[in-house]
Parts: sequence; C-alpha cells; structure tokens
Amino acid sequence: MTGRVRTIGLALALLLVGCGRTTDDEPRVAVPGGDAARGRHAIAEYGCGACHVIPGIKGADGLVGPPLERWSRRSFIAGAVPNTPDQLVRWIQAPQAVEPGTAMPDLGVTEREARDIAAYLSSLR
Repeated sequence: MTGRVRTIGLALALLLVGCGRTTDDEPRVAVPGGDAARGRHAIAEYGCGACHVIPGIKGADGLVGPPLERWSRRSFIAGAVPNTPDQLVRWIQAPQAVEPGTAMPDLGVTEREARDIAAYLSSLR
C-alpha cells in the first residue's frame, strides 16, 4: 500500500509543478517601458510586415524573415540570442551590431519605439 501512496503522491507533485506556468492569457515577458499598442503602430509604420508575417498587423505577410507569431513563446532571437526584453530591444534597434550580415536591416528605430515593438511582439502568444 505504501508504494501506491508514494506513486499517487509523486503524480500529484508532478501535476503541481505546472502551477507556476503562465497561461495563454498572461504575457510571458514584460517589456519595461514598452506599450504594445504603440508598438503595433510602429511595426506598421516601419513596414516590418514587408519581411515578416505578424499577427494583428494588416498586410504583414512577408516571407523574407521568419514569421513572428507566438513570439512570447520563443527562446531565441535570430536562432542564438536569448529572447529577453533587453536583447529584443537591442536586436530591433541594431540587428547588424548583434549579428553582422543578418538580413534584418538597421531601420533607425529609437529605444522607445524598440521597447514598444518588443512589447507588442511579447504579447503574441
């Protein structure tokens, strides 16, 4: 009987491990100083959809760069840089400095705009 109790206890413990995870209704990454609504507008203004598929952005159906849906669930930026708010802001502002030769162009995005864009992307679950 103790083996069965131990098995049930272990099963319950494993179920509880997932309790600290976020749900689809919660942002996984908060971007300090970023505003997702302004970011959505900035993405449209900078024409990011010419290269990327971006949910919620009209006409954002480009196939040059990777699709950006479910961004908040990604572990890496450009396949190698950890997907943290500060790294994403840096990447948006100066992708050539982060990864020289990348197809992502430097567009002259300000830090505030980069934070806003990062906030929008981070809202994509």
